[in-house]
Amino acid sequence: MSHGSVDHGANMAYGAHLANDDNPYHPFNSQIKWEVARWAKVRGATSTAFTDLLSIDGVSERLGLSFKNTNELNKIIDHELPTGRPKFQREQVVVAGESFDSLYGDTDFARYLTFAPEHHYTDEDQTVRLFHDMHTGKWWWNMQKKLDQHCPGGTIIPIIISTDKTQVTMFRNKSAYPVYLTIGNIPKEIHCKPSHSAHILLAYLPTTRLEHIANKASRRRSIANLYHACLSCVLAPLEHAGLEGINMCTGDGALRRCHPLFASFVGDYPEQLLATGIKFGDCLKCDVEKDNMESNTVQLHLRKIGEVLDALAALDQGNLAFVRACATVGIKPVIHPFWEKLPFANIFQSVTPDVLHQLYQGLVKHLLAWLEAACGATEIDAHCRWLPPNHHIRLFTKGITTLSCICRFLLGIIIDICLPNNLNSGRLLRAVWGLLDFMYLAQYPCHSTETLQLLDEALDLFHENKLIFVNLGIRTNFNLPKLHAARHYPRMIMQFGSTDNYNTEYTERLHIDLAKDAYHATNHKDDRKQVMVKHPSAKSVSLETLATDYVDARGHGNAHVTLDSVHAKPRRKFGSHVIARRSDTALVRLGANSKDLQEFRVGQVRVIFTLPPKCIPLLFPPTIHLPTHLAYVEWFTLFSPAPDRNSGLYKVSRSLRGGDTMASIVSIADIERSVHLIPRFVLKDCDTFWLNSYIDRYTFSMFR
Repeated sequence: MSHGSVDHGANMAYGAHLANDDNPYHPFNSQIKWEVARWAKVRGATSTAFTDLLSIDGVSERLGLSFKNTNELNKIIDHELPTGRPKFQREQVVVAGESFDSLYGDTDFARYLTFAPEHHYTDEDQTVRLFHDMHTGKWWWNMQKKLDQHCPGGTIIPIIISTDKTQVTMFRNKSAYPVYLTIGNIPKEIHCKPSHSAHILLAYLPTTRLEHIANKASRRRSIANLYHACLSCVLAPLEHAGLEGINMCTGDGALRRCHPLFASFVGDYPEQLLATGIKFGDCLKCDVEKDNMESNTVQLHLRKIGEVLDALAALDQGNLAFVRACATVGIKPVIHPFWEKLPFANIFQSVTPDVLHQLYQGLVKHLLAWLEAACGATEIDAHCRWLPPNHHIRLFTKGITTLSCICRFLLGIIIDICLPNNLNSGRLLRAVWGLLDFMYLAQYPCHSTETLQLLDEALDLFHENKLIFVNLGIRTNFNLPKLHAARHYPRMIMQFGSTDNYNTEYTERLHIDLAKDAYHATNHKDDRKQVMVKHPSAKSVSLETLATDYVDARGHGNAHVTLDSVHAKPRRKFGSHVIARRSDTALVRLGANSKDLQEFRVGQVRVIFTLPPKCIPLLFPPTIHLPTHLAYVEWFTLFSPAPDRNSGLYKVSRSLRGGDTMASIVSIADIERSVHLIPRFVLKDCDTFWLNSYIDRYTFSMFR
């Protein structure tokens, strides 16, 4: 491996103070020289730029440096630092068999670890079961029963493997398969955050193309066999330890006999195909026929791991018998897949749902293409440009560009679009409604048997109305593997807990922290929620200014919002540049019951203000306690008992009395959160809006 600034910098970070008791900066003889070297490897420019800097006459001499270029500095780091630079093992694979031990025994995780499966319920009768962390799922419970039959009293360590092919260099297009490991004993709130270091990088698997093999079929088969051979070596320690157990201590010193068992495989579709050996286009989990993938009623049966293992054992009977046996059970002829000898492992069950690639980059991508064909890209993009701002969304002034963001207002921008030949849009809206609800429900951090029923119902709603795309000539069938995969979500959530236990987005982020330079991948900004700004837009405002600059506006501004906040800003002018007025809409609490929708009302926040202390005694009796911060809001109508039957959205209009807008002054404490209203695009002067329930998870759950 060639010299690199990240490798040398990492070594300097932990090796500097171990070399010499008399000189903590050894092999440099002063702090300034040490700091220059550290800056060059950790914070500095490229190696070439640093060499160019030192080549300037007098720079190296005035700093008293013992190196005159990057290569000389690298040699010092490699040979003179006390522990030397960490070396990559150039073997067939890099084996890290005891990595799960370092997670299990980490003192930082000790008080959070779980050691046994549990059943959680919402009611005393235990009729509504909850699923969230892995230990609340059925897999751990079932594995504990199997383990107790073989070796009673053991503690299971669920092994979660993540892998995703990634580019690891910025030149020559070098790529690898990083393999990460975490354990299900660590709560998802910890292992989902890279900063907590709850994942370990096991190895980089090779991604050679084997171009010397002329036959393409043989080449693909060899690549798959190489992948499994390497991963088998990495996970080989799980064979004996999983079955017989090993004594392990947690960070607090408690000793248990632990059984690390392969639980789930996290990866996108190409990695899932590679891991399972399933052919492209087939279901990774069940044996449904391709022509039945679009069905929402056909019975699903998990692939039988016993039959697959028998087919793999046919390798002893010769290549032809082996290939035929594998074809019979629906897998490719992979020689000794990595999961073949792992105790109690079922790879078809272990492959988990993939929200990022299956839903957002799969179903949403398809859906956008269908809607573009049905409604017209020009019309959809025009509606995107007319959307009012909100801190939860990014406004697309040039049309649709980002899949995950467009879901937050997709239904609202098509709700008033006319279909070709005056076709009724009801089924189109209900189909979109069903898919959006499914995606939001699928990402709940805690599920119950009731929400899983809602998940099924949302998918049913799409299937009941999907023929609208056939009628529009957009589709002929819906035999899409990623659509079919949605049917497996409820079962998988019951097995392994909510989908944030095995999100492939974590792997994407791990590449940055464990395989790339994190500093250059961030924008150095922290997001935080806030309603009140630190400083008001004006310290003193007259009533006349309020009327002209704040309140006299029906439209919404164009400002890009990045914070979770409610804005009430006057029209401002900076030279020739004019910033429009902005008055955000918010959900205002009217009563004490936060679960009753009728206890809330939408208001447009025109002004956020405080009263001068000297004025308060003149306006209010001493018995009244006045809140410090107040808001002037203009009201919208109360919520109807039920949402629109085609979209599931609530419709509100401006509240008028005698032609005048109804308004009140409320306490800031009564503003629950901002809400996003989507205008009725068919109306020229819009006073009627759809409340966007997809703006965030809280709003979705509240209005569903």
